[in-house]
Amino acid sequence: MSPPTHPDAVETEERGLLEQLSALRGLVPYVLPPGDLSAKVRTALAIFLVIVSQFILVGAPFFLGRAQDAVADAAGRDEAFAQVGLFIAFFVVGYGALRLLSTLFSEAREYVFAPVAQQAQRKIATETFAHLHRLSLRYHLAKRTGGLSRIIERGVRAIDFLFRFLLFNIGPTLLQLVIAGAAFAVAYNGWFAVIAIVVVVAYVTFTVMTTEWRLKFRREMNKRDTESWARAVDSLLNYETVKYFDAERREVKRYDVAMEAYAKAAIRSRTSLATVNIGQSLLMNAGIVASMVLAAAFILGGDMSTGDMLTITLVLNQLYRPLNILGFAYREIKQALTDLERMFQLLEEPPEVIDAEQATDIKNVRGQVEFDAVDFHYEPDREILRGLSFKAEPGQTVAVVGPTGAGKSTLSRILYRFYDIAGGSVRIDGRDIRDITQASLRAAIGMVPQDTVLFNDTIGYNIAYARPDASQAEIEQAARDAQIHDFIASLPLGYDTMVGERGLKLSGGEKQRVAIARTLLKNPAILILDEATSALDSATEVDIQAALGLASQGRTTLVVAHRLSTIQDADLILVMDQGQIVERGTHAELLAKAGLYADLWTRQDTTELA
Repeated sequence: MSPPTHPDAVETEERGLLEQLSALRGLVPYVLPPGDLSAKVRTALAIFLVIVSQFILVGAPFFLGRAQDAVADAAGRDEAFAQVGLFIAFFVVGYGALRLLSTLFSEAREYVFAPVAQQAQRKIATETFAHLHRLSLRYHLAKRTGGLSRIIERGVRAIDFLFRFLLFNIGPTLLQLVIAGAAFAVAYNGWFAVIAIVVVVAYVTFTVMTTEWRLKFRREMNKRDTESWARAVDSLLNYETVKYFDAERREVKRYDVAMEAYAKAAIRSRTSLATVNIGQSLLMNAGIVASMVLAAAFILGGDMSTGDMLTITLVLNQLYRPLNILGFAYREIKQALTDLERMFQLLEEPPEVIDAEQATDIKNVRGQVEFDAVDFHYEPDREILRGLSFKAEPGQTVAVVGPTGAGKSTLSRILYRFYDIAGGSVRIDGRDIRDITQASLRAAIGMVPQDTVLFNDTIGYNIAYARPDASQAEIEQAARDAQIHDFIASLPLGYDTMVGERGLKLSGGEKQRVAIARTLLKNPAILILDEATSALDSATEVDIQAALGLASQGRTTLVVAHRLSTIQDADLILVMDQGQIVERGTHAELLAKAGLYADLWTRQDTTELA
């Protein structure tokens, strides 16, 4: 199988805007969920309010124009002014009232539509997060956490931006243009409508063309932004490694280089924006000047009044004002669509391992584990396991040893079904694991890994992660069995003590005991110990081995061992080399064979004695 496409490598900015707009179809099921009448009613009402507000907004200046004409007619005539005063007041107050009413209608859609928009964002964010957890281990090993998290963050943010700008900014502006053009043609002269439409079309065309020109600068800026974030996250996740090698300055330098590249790209992006703004201002003012010149000509000809000129000016200013941000909106809409597409591409990334249609839960697991002629490879040209076969009976402890790269740890990943095998079969209690649902399969298996990573939460939370509904008494009993309860009880906050990011506030032995307690609380039928003590000192290892011995009682246990002294009592020892089992037997039997195991034992024993 080909490796998955890296999320950061997806290039969608090159697509045209109209083609990108097709991504909006993917939002429909989230905005208007099937069977959700409330969302449909709220969306329809919000659109209705926006439409009404635009009609009111265009109509309001006509009131002020009438007031202006009434004032001009009454100027210098006291009794005439007194007679028309009420008329003037009506139109002036009416103008203000309509402006207020337009704002009320426009803002009322926030009350109506905000719950729909937020619900849509929540659903798509949650679904994306859930889907990422469904993706294969192969995908997650290839990803960059920083870059991926930015894609998700931007994708969710893009939904809110698209709602606000497309539905409640750009859309209403275009509607206002149609209404204003029709009003000008009916009330005055069709040339005013032509001027307004031509200016808007020219403005939009210029903005689109110049924004497309400067998108390459924006893309470069975003690329550098993602790289700098990914580099920072990667460095912080490897905080201890940085400290081990006194590499703080080196990491800061690498981050500074990334930020320098971002700064240069940002400068090019922002200076090019100034060029766009100048052209937009030229077109907008040219349209207003042309309309005023035409209006003046009609006034001199006796076909229009000064109030009509005021009306036209106000309508055009209202119409052109939202266009001030069109360049920004176009660029951001295009970027938002790109971010939305990338998030949808994450949703479309197919899980490598899925449940078969006929898969069922496995219950009452006894713990028999059998690998039968298993072939496996991570990549087609990199074979890991070849014809591997062995069986572990319920309650047995089977240890797997061998040189680095022999494929030992791969067994646990296959048993958990993080990967599907290329040939052969893996069975639990006689059932092929491909015919078992992944959830029930993994519920039957417990893992104590070599590198225990804890959530940045309390010790109690990390132990209870295996079974969130466990009582405090059950959590404490698991901790006692793992020989860590006394340590936890000695802490000022006890089980409420925060462990820090990745459990950095605990020692290696303490983290391992938490991992053991967590697994004991899960109470699995099958236990995997993946070099669970290889990173610990000898004194701590003895204590942990005692806890592991207790954890293994009554369970089928698969031990991937680095230190051979920890598996002398195993019921069966498998010796692997280059993806195959080259020897098998008990500790005494393998020593008697004087083969690879005996050689490993001798070398390790000599090293430890030295």
